Amino acid sequence: SFLGSTERYDAAVLDLGLPELDGISVLKQWREQGCNFPVLILTGRGRWSDELAGFGAGADDSLTKPFMHDEVVVRLRALVRRAYGHADPVLQVGPLAYDTLQGRFSMEGRRLAFTAQEERILAYLMHQPGVVLSRSDIVEHVYARDSDPDSNALDVLIGRIRRKLGVSMIRTVRGRGFVLAAPEGDEA
Repeated sequence: SFLGSTERYDAAVLDLGLPELDGISVLKQWREQGCNFPVLILTGRGRWSDELAGFGAGADDSLTKPFMHDEVVVRLRALVRRAYGHADPVLQVGPLAYDTLQGRFSMEGRRLAFTAQEERILAYLMHQPGVVLSRSDIVEHVYARDSDPDSNALDVLIGRIRRKLGVSMIRTVRGRGFVLAAPEGDEA
């Protein structure tokens, strides 16, 4: 019964206008099963009743078709950020900042460049500073659902991120995973 109830997601986009799918029922089912990830619903123009029903079933935000791709991305980033308890669009851990609206990282104001996979890892860590995240949790957030990365691919990516940060912020917790924290002595 739909992946929402069998997998963990940061957010979902649910189109209420698909003819073969009753989106409201899917959303109700997710909520009844305890799935608490944010849901952005898509509705057709003039379908205010769909929007009301969507919010009543547990939607967190909505967009009316047609919409711009960038708007979906920005709204999803905001939903994910708020789901992790962050009101400010710029996340800060010590000298490292992540602008969730722009999808950009900077260290003390200097822009940092990362590959797409590196960005996904670092963004995931930034949303949960001080929390030890397991290898499997990180892999699930970085790789496509059907891919099967080799065991040290994550270590290679973490190593690249550490080098680009230039300060010791990502720590390995033996047997448990990785944690992002401000450098020692940095109170921010």
